[in-house]
Amino acid sequence: MIKNDLFRKYYGFNLYHRDKWVGAVSKLVPKYAFVLDVGAGSAPYRTLFAHCNYKTHDFSQLSKSQLRGKNGYFEIDYVSDIVSIPVENESFDFILCTEVIEHVPYPIEAIKEISRVLKPGGKLFITAPLGSGLHQEPYHYYGGYTPYWYEKFLTDNGMKLISIEPNKGFYSFLSQELLRFLYRSVSLNRLSNILLLPLTLFLVLPSLLLPLFASFFDKWDTNRDFTVGYHVVAEKM
Repeated sequence: MIKNDLFRKYYGFNLYHRDKWVGAVSKLVPKYAFVLDVGAGSAPYRTLFAHCNYKTHDFSQLSKSQLRGKNGYFEIDYVSDIVSIPVENESFDFILCTEVIEHVPYPIEAIKEISRVLKPGGKLFITAPLGSGLHQEPYHYYGGYTPYWYEKFLTDNGMKLISIEPNKGFYSFLSQELLRFLYRSVSLNRLSNILLLPLTLFLVLPSLLLPLFASFFDKWDTNRDFTVGYHVVAEKM
């Protein structure tokens, strides 16, 4: 288990650090609080909220292979469009929404709906990519969300930002893409492999080493304008 965690930390940092962040914010949630996991899918974080009144929402239209774990949906309490969740106003103390709004045609309306079902003083924990390749097609509508997007549209819909943290910096982002290059290169047809072989061999060592040191190099990335995404906490006013 420890070896697996170390591998994920360096070679799957995106998901690893998101999981750690959700684990951290779940500890802010008191026992018996009402929690809604919006766009829950396979509900990978349900055990973190086992001490709460945890409910799930999703539109439930993806295939098993498109969901984390590839085992299909967990038990979904509310099956609906994200802009019309069938619950009363101010029903939940906390809302979790991870890697969802890039798949929503009208994300601002989704934020408005999340605010509607959140109690005053309640908190939203939300993440989305800043940039990513196409995934969960055809339900992928947007390339990414910036801190300025969150600040404007959360504020416009009755919430205030508590914190916004980049999921690592440029060097971690670069390490992810170098690993993606290696994976793509070995997945191509034979002729393409032959043509790319010199470049692939040249990049093998950097691709394997950079993830080990990327977090250290990220400390020098003072601009913080390249990251895989942001982890956001907001509170309904």
